[in-house]
Amino acid sequence: MTISYWNGRYLPLDEVHVSPLDRGFLFADGLYEVTAAYNGRLFEPEAHIARLQRGMSELRIDCTLSAGDWLGIMERLAAESGIDGDLTVYLQVTRGAAASRGHAFPAGVTPSVFGMASPLKRPPAAWRDQGVAAITIPDIRWGRCDLKTVALLGSVLAQQAATDAGVVDALQLRDGLVTEGAATNIFVVKDGVIATPLNDNRILEGITRTVILRLAAEAGLRLEERDIPVAELETADEIWISSTTKEITPVTSLNGKPVGTGAPGMVWRRLFALFAERLGR
Repeated sequence: MTISYWNGRYLPLDEVHVSPLDRGFLFADGLYEVTAAYNGRLFEPEAHIARLQRGMSELRIDCTLSAGDWLGIMERLAAESGIDGDLTVYLQVTRGAAASRGHAFPAGVTPSVFGMASPLKRPPAAWRDQGVAAITIPDIRWGRCDLKTVALLGSVLAQQAATDAGVVDALQLRDGLVTEGAATNIFVVKDGVIATPLNDNRILEGITRTVILRLAAEAGLRLEERDIPVAELETADEIWISSTTKEITPVTSLNGKPVGTGAPGMVWRRLFALFAERLGR
């Protein structure tokens, strides 16, 4: 039976009971992280914890767990999951459950902390061999996309738009600029130069995105963090999406038209090889 963490206790997932007054349930007043573990080793756990702690600080969620405490929870969930092979560890913290419903922050409320482990379904080989299809849609999310909150309805609708269209992702556009996929960061390549949207409130600072920046710098590849006009999607040689679960996936068809040659590009191949090496593959 799946082990979980709930407010200081490790217990079977089906024994976790959440109050209907929990602000995560009522207001989406909380944050989450999803960390991969390959061959039993957590991938970039410190970066995930730092992002979670930054989010709690920004939202003024007063949680007493230290970085070491969070890491210990993640490691135990991974070790005792009973899952053979790669997995993910999910962490969520909400402001907690107050005595009554009200929009303002309640006083004296203890945050609710939840964690669980799940098998990691890695991107299929066909995605690497052939790339994937995507569409573009308007970005209707709130203005603090840099915080990994559980307020995910905008992303849910984006992913459903992709699903309805029979494609893998929906690349979101705001004020004439590229922002993110439904739950991914975006990279555009033109003439060997990689570009990705600025790391500001319009996007989430993805952990895989950060690894890509590091790998590109180490390999001497030119990478720019800047605003990307929508028109650059139409003339791109390559487009990639990245996340913990999608790793680095090439987009070879956008809105029914081929991207570049319609096949995964050489810059992606080089970066993905470095990423696979980083994963121990």
